[in-house]
Amino acid sequence: MISNKARYAFRALLTIAAAPEGEAMTSSEISRRYNIPHKFLEQILLDLKKAGILESRRGKSGGYVMLRPADTVSFGEVLRIFEGPLAPLPCLSRQSYRRCEDCVSEAHCEIRREFGRSYDASRRVLDARTIGDALANTPFGSPVPLEERRTA
Repeated sequence: MISNKARYAFRALLTIAAAPEGEAMTSSEISRRYNIPHKFLEQILLDLKKAGILESRRGKSGGYVMLRPADTVSFGEVLRIFEGPLAPLPCLSRQSYRRCEDCVSEAHCEIRREFGRSYDASRRVLDARTIGDALANTPFGSPVPLEERRTA
């Protein structure tokens, strides 16, 4: 189960990415729209800015805009920012690998093998799916038609 913080981050990113190009979304507007505590949302947006996904603008038409194109921001990347490693076991993590304390043999561990299968499938989907895919409602594994790529 993902945390509220991660869920709110996805809501904010989807809202900001759906705005007309160059139009900034304020944290107040996002907070009101989704009933997210404003101070909590500000921290989330700051984390996304530090990660190089969002940019903030000051002034009358200030707010947040995408720093990177929505089709380059994966669900897996965002989830890792807020949840840390996605692996269900430390011995499966690529970024925070640690041998399990009671492990006799990783090569022969049935638990590692079975959780590894589900983790690999989940990781493949989360790392392949982007904010842009979600906005376009593109089915997993479907290439985006060339004419849609030209207009994006």
